[in-house]
Amino acid sequence: MNIKKIFIVNRGEIAVRIIRSCKVLGIETVLAVSEADIDSLPARLADKTVCIGPANSTKSYLNIPVIITAAKSVGADAIHPGYGFLSEVAELAQNCQDHGLIFIGPKPEHISKMGNKLVARSIAQQCGVPVLPGSEKVASFEEVIQTIEKIGLPIMLKAAAGGGGRGMKIITDYANIKTVFESASAEAKAAFGDGTMYVEKYIPNARHIEVQILGDQHGNVIHLGERDCSTQRRHQKLIEEAPAPNISEKLRQEIREAAVKLAKNISYENAGTVEFIVDQDEQKFYFLEMNTRIQVEHPVTEAITGVDLVQEQINIARGEKLRFTQSDIRFTGHAVECRINAEAPEEGFRPNPGLISKWEMPQGPGVRIDTHCYQGYSVPLFYDSMIAKVIVHGYDRTHAMKRMLVALDEFTVEGIKTTIPFLKEVLQDEEFVSGNVNTRLLEKVMK
Repeated sequence: MNIKKIFIVNRGEIAVRIIRSCKVLGIETVLAVSEADIDSLPARLADKTVCIGPANSTKSYLNIPVIITAAKSVGADAIHPGYGFLSEVAELAQNCQDHGLIFIGPKPEHISKMGNKLVARSIAQQCGVPVLPGSEKVASFEEVIQTIEKIGLPIMLKAAAGGGGRGMKIITDYANIKTVFESASAEAKAAFGDGTMYVEKYIPNARHIEVQILGDQHGNVIHLGERDCSTQRRHQKLIEEAPAPNISEKLRQEIREAAVKLAKNISYENAGTVEFIVDQDEQKFYFLEMNTRIQVEHPVTEAITGVDLVQEQINIARGEKLRFTQSDIRFTGHAVECRINAEAPEEGFRPNPGLISKWEMPQGPGVRIDTHCYQGYSVPLFYDSMIAKVIVHGYDRTHAMKRMLVALDEFTVEGIKTTIPFLKEVLQDEEFVSGNVNTRLLEKVMK
């Protein structure tokens, strides 16, 4: 299948990232923009832009009929959804198929199956990948209590239809279970249109480790190593690194092999990420979920493997076999990514949109900046607050962390507040420096 023109249905740094890979491949790009993004950097870089609606994302970036019509009208061969927005919505992938467009991502059925956490959990169990003790869907707080009586406290309430921390609640005792359940279900319903909940055992000393996989249309699946994404605030990742520090090689290989096993079991195609929880006290790992798209943190994998993951997404979508076997993948050094958000940490991480009056990005060996911002750019208030990603590569973890601190020192942003000072504080925390990280580390740093 030949792809000569790609319709990019996203914004921000991932749109810039896709455009640049397309240029290398000699593919024409048409960018879908909302009225708020007409003057954005990706709009300047794309070969053509098409305004698909107002700033409100439900009327633009989430409007499938408008997107399909626009893609057809410009003569696009394919649609790339990036991450977020419609990237894990099976309806878009199915509409692409129905209208003769190539969806640069997995099949609609893969998105549907793995997008429902309960179905994904069942698939993992069927192919022998460990899952956390827990429940099927729970329809009432009484069922939550019944599950607790079987597996014990603490537990995590989760939304079956989505992630990103929405609808997730930790329960450590029996007080207020009814209120917590109703609140979590309502939050899930508002976020995903589905209030279905389920229960999993909560691991206090947990690491969040994910494996990048690629699968083609010919049955080949490989992994590109793992990333540690444990440094999170409210289940939102802030710092990611590859490879994961302070785990045994035996556990590392078992996690990687489990990800490939799961992807092969469903004949997965394109880029995907299989996420796991690692119980550091027990040295055991459990399937968490699968993201059927490119990840925000994909650059750290690119840094240690030298593989352009967006380019591979496009190659797979046009029917090519993977260019690598597993033995071809080599891991070199250590990479770290910091997400820079337009937020005020001292004010509870309040979003801080506005005009960037000064913008000086760091440079130097092993430093990469993925961004859509520039001096004079006005960060809109309608979308996610991430304005840049700083990625550094070093010969080992210590070297990479030192390079990251230098890069953050050199990164100057004025006119808006950012998370740069907070990230520097985290990077110098004693436990983080030692690699003794877990998903609760930021709670300690913030205190």
